[in-house]
Amino acid sequence: MTRPVPTIAVLASGKGTNLQAILDAIANGELSATVSLVLSNNHGAPALDRARRAGVPTRVVEQPTVEILLKVLAEAQVELICLAGYLKILPPEVVRTYHNRIMNIHPALLPAFPGLHAVRQALTYGCRVTGVTVHFVDDGVDTGPIILQEAAPISPSDTEASLTKRLHEVEHRLYPEAIRRFIEGKLRVVGRKVLLK
Repeated sequence: MTRPVPTIAVLASGKGTNLQAILDAIANGELSATVSLVLSNNHGAPALDRARRAGVPTRVVEQPTVEILLKVLAEAQVELICLAGYLKILPPEVVRTYHNRIMNIHPALLPAFPGLHAVRQALTYGCRVTGVTVHFVDDGVDTGPIILQEAAPISPSDTEASLTKRLHEVEHRLYPEAIRRFIEGKLRVVGRKVLLK
């Protein structure tokens, strides 16, 4: 019996480069999944154009209420939600409904530098190393159980733009890898720890 292909919703507010990394990983066979929905709060998000070019259904919900989000996600038969630069906090009811089925990617080694402008924070603080974290989403801001992390050195000559570009390269590898492990049932959450089978 063939196993059904898992369905993913990607929530994005901006350029959608991590969405593109997910779409590319599916296209090249790295991920056995389908993106059934790209949802944004921003009508002008380039992520929506990326989705349309790939033939993925899109929705724009500027003020996402619990009822609207749950309805839209249910209609798309979503099994995993991937936040990719989504600049809205998900309501607790949505987080509970999709408990340990919502991932986020963050350009820092959490718990360091949560929230906005993490790259700028690391540079301002004078860090020599930063990195990327993929984590499950809980009711806090960038506080959920950590799935994967990868460190990246900071050069004395780095600017916010140069460091962001280098971290994007890490993100585009790490996010599909975390999703792959989820799809293959290789992640188990025990308390605050995610055990990698």
